[in-house]
Amino acid sequence: MAAVAASAAVSGVGAPRLVGINAQLKSCGPLSVSMVQCKIGLPALRVSSSSNERQRRGLSTERRVNLVGTPLVIKQQKQGTQHWRVQGLGPVSLLEEAPAKSEEREPHQIWMSDVVAKRKRPYFWNRKWTSKDISYAAFMVFMHGLCLAAPFTFSWQAFGVFVGLYVITGMFGITLSYHRQLSHKSFKTPKWLEYVFAYCGVQAVQGDPIEWVSSHRYHHQHCDTPKDPHSPYEGFWHSHMGWLLDDESTEARVGARANIADMEKDPFYKWIQKTYIIHPIMMAVALFALGGVPYVIWGMAVRAVWVYHITWFVNSASHVWGSQKWNTGDLSRNNWWVALLAFGEGWHNNHHAFEYSARHGLEWWQLDPTWYVVKMLQTVGLATKVKLPTEEHMRKLSFPAATPTS
Repeated sequence: MAAVAASAAVSGVGAPRLVGINAQLKSCGPLSVSMVQCKIGLPALRVSSSSNERQRRGLSTERRVNLVGTPLVIKQQKQGTQHWRVQGLGPVSLLEEAPAKSEEREPHQIWMSDVVAKRKRPYFWNRKWTSKDISYAAFMVFMHGLCLAAPFTFSWQAFGVFVGLYVITGMFGITLSYHRQLSHKSFKTPKWLEYVFAYCGVQAVQGDPIEWVSSHRYHHQHCDTPKDPHSPYEGFWHSHMGWLLDDESTEARVGARANIADMEKDPFYKWIQKTYIIHPIMMAVALFALGGVPYVIWGMAVRAVWVYHITWFVNSASHVWGSQKWNTGDLSRNNWWVALLAFGEGWHNNHHAFEYSARHGLEWWQLDPTWYVVKMLQTVGLATKVKLPTEEHMRKLSFPAATPTS
């Protein structure tokens, strides 16, 4: 997502007139701070006075709003009788009023990072556990508990199954399918191949494609703001996996599922959504039939838990440790070791700058195996409409030099 400095002069009586540069405006409702959808380019800001009386009195106001991916402050200052000056910093997307400030406590700086976290609520004690929280926690304990048997069931054959399924479910399933193709539409493939890759993602046991894609799109829409389902501003634990055990908070942010109309029209993804739990069970049964308990431990439990934490590190570690080359206005970082484990997903600042790009490792030395697969598919004609950042877009978002943040 583009992040640029915005400055606009707003004038008029009652409903101010927007003055912007290279931006397309789409009004989304009669809000005190209108919701604005812009295309790639400079952001447009539309601010209306919440009170005509306030405008007549010439009062200065300062309100905090969210421009998807960026917390920012809009300052409105009376100039003359009708003119206001609006300044902000943020990427191009949706502008809306921030929700009311919620209770915050225990501010602390995350280890070896400049991010200061404010945890909103306890996760284990003095809280309401929903049935979904309990089932998720029990499943996580069960899967991690099975991993304790790994040393006692090790064989090179079982380890080979682990590595093979790590690549199949982690790279082909999560990074290539769920993330780059389905969430961001970075490239297209024939439908049969799209479904094969998506089914690999189903076997990663991270949720059905519709649920996963919806949550991820909300993350980009509200990155590192109070509406982000997993921002490290609420703690490293929260961004890593705590948000999965906090159903009330997560549902308030992503429960509407209003951003996946494209997938809900597809009968394959609806079928997967309805039958989701059956598919990992079938995988476990097949592994047991092929190699007994060692295959189940290594091919199912160890592999799933390994891919879990690698995926979660993209949400946590890649938002607190690493460097920022692009002015995205959020906490996203380029983190080499996450990129190494997550098939190129750790070049996260690159991704947040150009979320539509099929390539995350933009430098020659930035290892990105997922991109190599996409490029190979493109070479043989199985991937089309492959999207990459333009020179103009890169120029707009570029800092003078990479800025280390840890």
